[in-house]
Amino acid sequence: MKRLFFIALAALVATTSLSADEAAVEQSVIDRWETDRTQVFDASEVSLPELQWIARAVVVFADSPNDPMFRQQMDLLLAEIDRLVERDVILITDTDPAARNSVRLDLRPRGYALTVVDKDGRVLQRKPEPWSVRELTGSIDRTLLRQQEIEDRRGANIR
Repeated sequence: MKRLFFIALAALVATTSLSADEAAVEQSVIDRWETDRTQVFDASEVSLPELQWIARAVVVFADSPNDPMFRQQMDLLLAEIDRLVERDVILITDTDPAARNSVRLDLRPRGYALTVVDKDGRVLQRKPEPWSVRELTGSIDRTLLRQQEIEDRRGANIR
């Protein structure tokens, strides 16, 4: 009888266990980003309001993943991803205008576009051509919100 119980329990566990891919889907975008801040998210997975006060969104739009400006922008961003991680940036891409996801509907790009959304939900920048990480981080670092984060970190290090 005990053996039958354990066999039934094992079968139940096997059928209700999630695969690694299914488990990743079950995790929120924020949880996945917190685990690995260097990963790139598809806009279909993200809702900008869920990022508010947690992360800055850098969204790269194009009408195709083969768009040369899209590819150049992604190369620039990924080459210096650590500088973006320091500033709580989540990278989001959208190369399917037909998908009509919430990020695309909120930001309304046309063709290639780089859009930066601050933690408070304000759009900081809209660029129609690729932008270097240096220019991007400079723009972020000039915001009052980022200045406060820098000041708070300095204060925490003094204590």
